[in-house]
Amino acid sequence: MVLDVLQQNGASSIHSGIDIAAVENTNIYSVLDGIVVFTDFKGAGGYTISIKSNNYLISYCHVSPNFIVSVNDIVSKNEIIGQVGPKYVYGVPNNPYKDSSGKPTNGASTGCHLHLTIKKDGKAVNPLDYF
Repeated sequence: MVLDVLQQNGASSIHSGIDIAAVENTNIYSVLDGIVVFTDFKGAGGYTISIKSNNYLISYCHVSPNFIVSVNDIVSKNEIIGQVGPKYVYGVPNNPYKDSSGKPTNGASTGCHLHLTIKKDGKAVNPLDYF
């Protein structure tokens, strides 16, 4: 299971992957065994963890900036790799994402959730097929 709580939530625009509603600090589990290749703020995805697993690239977006994995860590399927992040993040240089009140958000996001994208050979696949 990717999260302690699974509930699909509609996206505000067309994008690959799925949005899973969850409260801040909900644990996120690795979908596959792999190696962590990215942990940082990544545009619309906000704070992101990316894991490479053979010909797969799995991206977990809008996560907590308090990373518990680092680049080059080896992770196992079902291992906790992070937590769902907050809606608001401060101190991100040049963060263009803000809500209607001007507060800086965790990427293009209107609230706490996990955005999960799985790509196989560079093409997005349905993440629900990997649960």
